[in-house]
Amino acid sequence: MKREILITSDGSSTIHLPDWNEQYHSKNGSINETYHVFIESGLKQVTKDKVAVLEIGFGTGLNCFITYLEAQKPIDYYGVEAYPVTQEEVKKMNFLSVLKAEEQTDAFNQIHEVSWEEKHKISDSFLLTKRKQFFEDITDQNVFDLIYFDAFGARVQPQLWTEEIFQKMYNSLTENGILVTYSAKGSVRRAMQAVGFTVERLPGPPGKREMLRARKITTKNA
Repeated sequence: MKREILITSDGSSTIHLPDWNEQYHSKNGSINETYHVFIESGLKQVTKDKVAVLEIGFGTGLNCFITYLEAQKPIDYYGVEAYPVTQEEVKKMNFLSVLKAEEQTDAFNQIHEVSWEEKHKISDSFLLTKRKQFFEDITDQNVFDLIYFDAFGARVQPQLWTEEIFQKMYNSLTENGILVTYSAKGSVRRAMQAVGFTVERLPGPPGKREMLRARKITTKNA
């Protein structure tokens, strides 16, 4: 499938798939989307002293890198990706310059160069495990405090937005765990609710009216 580098509205790059008319990040701003959906609405809502994060769709590593930059507590990060981005494509991403994070070049490179299927220490407080895996093969149970659900949209890959997939997400979260996604489709919200999530609509990132945040709440207050 043809792949092109695209500059989004906030000046940051992404990978565009013209055959699908789909891209790895929002055309309205890759970096803006990451901060709004995954950092502000996800990471900053977790109150635990240590946070285990699962990213569904590791892609260009942007969500991982910004989580590394913004982390205020120890992070154990797991990125799942069936079709990893190539090193040549990574080199064309302009995240370091747009984020003015050139001093973190070594960490950015390490995130992309470390081996898959092994845990790596990016810093004293940031661990990274990259898993080359199809989303439907995830079997973790009660492991993660936060999920970044950043798969390609339901328009092009509807099989990734089903009750079956969200059941796996629900099972993998700890009690009170959070899942955030840029999607606000009614079918997605209903699939989440069908497997037990408590779901709320939130204002979306630039270019989107709404997004979704789901919580795993299995115990009721007396």
